[in-house]
Amino acid sequence: MTVPTIARGSRPAHVSLVALPDAVVSTLYGIYDVMNAFALMGPTPGAAPPFHVEIAGASTGRMGLASGVAVDVERAIDAIASTDIVIVPSVLLRAKGWTTGRYPRLVAWLRAMHERGAVLCSACSGIFLLAETGLYEGKDATVHYGYARDFAAVHPGVRIHPERVLVIAGRREELVCSGASSTWHDLVLYLIARYAGATTAQDVARMFALQWHQDGLAPYMVFEGRTDHGDGEIASAQQWLARHFAQARPVEAMIARSTLAGRTFKRRFAAATGLTPIAYVQRLRIEDAKRRLERTEASVDEISWRVGYEDPAFFRRLFRRTTGMAPGAYRRRFRIPDFARPAAGPA
Repeated sequence: MTVPTIARGSRPAHVSLVALPDAVVSTLYGIYDVMNAFALMGPTPGAAPPFHVEIAGASTGRMGLASGVAVDVERAIDAIASTDIVIVPSVLLRAKGWTTGRYPRLVAWLRAMHERGAVLCSACSGIFLLAETGLYEGKDATVHYGYARDFAAVHPGVRIHPERVLVIAGRREELVCSGASSTWHDLVLYLIARYAGATTAQDVARMFALQWHQDGLAPYMVFEGRTDHGDGEIASAQQWLARHFAQARPVEAMIARSTLAGRTFKRRFAAATGLTPIAYVQRLRIEDAKRRLERTEASVDEISWRVGYEDPAFFRRLFRRTTGMAPGAYRRRFRIPDFARPAAGPA
């Protein structure tokens, strides 16, 4: 297979792919292989590859990663005076979350590279380290939706958008971060398009069977209402609603069950959960509809009725507004394919 290349004689962009003990090996090596494909798979003779990729870290040699395997660090950051692109791969958050201040040398080096013109990138949760530079204060970013609350607690000055696949910020568009898990595909394809052209990015996408997540990440996100608010009255209402969201007029039923006046209940519910009661009900209903679309053959109209909507047209509009996809498109994307279903037993 011939790997596409950029124009003859071009200088490859130097890429420093950061290894640190919290890194996840799949993201690190995936980025390495795709961006280094031009060198790995034999580019056209005489044509320069668009990137020269090195794994960089606090020191050279073997480094154990969070995945339980080790990686060889090729260059120590102290030996890198300048670079074109820095990429921080996904990091694994332990039960205690992310603790800032553990990698001061890396953070200082990231700032220095930025000052010298580098584009700083992060994949998924790598933004936790990159944000310690302070460069994202007052700017937009994305992170894995499962880590969004943890990130907001650690970096409250950053506007976080977990539903977005890729966020590009900074005056020079020099701050690039990708969202959940495999959206590192979008990150590397974006960098290839930026440095080597859109056609080259398309060719690489075909070669590796990569896809742009053009529908965003909202379809992948699972709604989980906030329960850490400490309001017992609202927590009790949430528990009841989790079992009865499909019934008619559930908000009125919640209020009737509570000890609060209607306006007080709605105000406290919104303060505790971040959503109005009706918006919370809608999110629960859409989440249940997603599971039914994934796991059953029921029609969209039947699912609409079962989750609490008598008007299928309204349900379809609400589903698209919430997930970014029509119910039928969602089912095609997320249902278990026939080849992965358990075989039927003998007759």
